[in-house]
Amino acid sequence: MARFCPLFSGSSGNCTYIGSSQQGILIDAGVSARRIELALKERDIKPDSISAIFVTHEHSDHISGLRVLVKRFGYKVYASAGTLDAMVDGGVLNDNNIYEIIPKAGVEAADLFVSGFYTSHDSRESMGFRVETGDGRTIAVATDTGCITDNVRTALRGCDLALIESNHDVRMLESGGYPYFLKQRILCDTGHLSNECCAAELPLMAESGVTRFILGHLSAQNNRPELAYNAALASLNGAGLKESRDFLLSVAPRTDTMPVMIL
Repeated sequence: MARFCPLFSGSSGNCTYIGSSQQGILIDAGVSARRIELALKERDIKPDSISAIFVTHEHSDHISGLRVLVKRFGYKVYASAGTLDAMVDGGVLNDNNIYEIIPKAGVEAADLFVSGFYTSHDSRESMGFRVETGDGRTIAVATDTGCITDNVRTALRGCDLALIESNHDVRMLESGGYPYFLKQRILCDTGHLSNECCAAELPLMAESGVTRFILGHLSAQNNRPELAYNAALASLNGAGLKESRDFLLSVAPRTDTMPVMIL
């Protein structure tokens, strides 16, 4: 059976586990290696059962624990060419590590098949990932994108579960204390997805077959879980869809323990 768990999700760090009863992968490693190890062990997942880490992009909230994890466990790292170049340039990866550009056709890892899709973010070459499990389930992780492009929309189509960014409430961001340039960066098409933009996509995703939505990468300063949840719920309800009957909806916690979901 497929297993899924956002270990950490938010502007201060991101790491997601996807696997089976025996082995799995991580998507991103954006908090310390020690915290990731503890989070895995809290869920009875052995760190040495991880086959690889797939990295969305090189910003610190996605790679801050990567160097130590790779050194300690010898994990293989997959990412886009641009992201790998950025991590090598930044000293996160070196010739002692095993890393590879994720093939365009996708790659097998831990009884999973993982393919990447490009997102719209102000990094070298950011990606999301679509994961097909051995028992026929499909899971997508799509965060750090300022807008939903056709490429992202296609990758999310028909998944059983999607972790999708719902980063900020526009009103909170605009009235908050961030400097103007940072507000503009977050709001632009290569920034982060707002609650409103995320919510607008959900009925289309549900129509394509997605039944489980997890809202992720929430800003600590410019969002609240209830705002993201209520925006998403209103959009789905407005399309005539009912929670528990047609879909399941939740918000990935920033650091609190979230149990492993069995699909």
